[in-house]
Amino acid sequence: MNQVSDRGNDNFVPDAPAKLQEPLSKWRASRPGQCSLVYSLCDDCAEKMKSKVIFLLFTIFSFCWVESPNAKSPQEEPADRILIEKAARKLTLYRGQNVIRTYRVALGSHPTGKKQCRGDKRTPEGRYIIDGRNKSSRYHRSLHISYPNAADRDAARRLKCNPGGDIMIHGLTNGYGWVGKLHTSFDWTLGCIAVTNQEIEEIWNLVPNGTPIVIYP
Repeated sequence: MNQVSDRGNDNFVPDAPAKLQEPLSKWRASRPGQCSLVYSLCDDCAEKMKSKVIFLLFTIFSFCWVESPNAKSPQEEPADRILIEKAARKLTLYRGQNVIRTYRVALGSHPTGKKQCRGDKRTPEGRYIIDGRNKSSRYHRSLHISYPNAADRDAARRLKCNPGGDIMIHGLTNGYGWVGKLHTSFDWTLGCIAVTNQEIEEIWNLVPNGTPIVIYP
């Protein structure tokens, strides 16, 4: 079989039987203009097709790569309540009946029993709300819990002690963010609920002031 060595050789037809080569060569020699025109048109069509394919691919790639201003993901809806289960060391964010986040937490260093007096290093139990926040906390960021409530104050009055306050959900002590999830290996706070710095960032963004929080034993 003959090999194609030069596409511009108008006197050769690839793969044509040998007995047809001579008649075809004569026919093409008698119509040089037509044959050149055919090749020219084919080359022109190929170039145009190539350009269109490249343009189409570029358009598709650009559409997929560049995010449309109107295609941004909507901001996640906030939590509408928080549940803390002290025995399980678990904090859960809810929206309606749906769980949207769960976190393992560290508690006060005397975790058993409800907080009664200032300095007892216990974490409160009861119903509260998130009533403030501090983005410049000693513990990265913090959300303030509305402890003490009326029942807590009454209990402290009977015990003739100060019920204390400043109970937060917070991150790790500034400068110790690298500890990460290892902080939950033991209970170390003065009564607060601690999570990692990354987790308090999420909670900060998902929990608005006024969100109810229930803390179970």
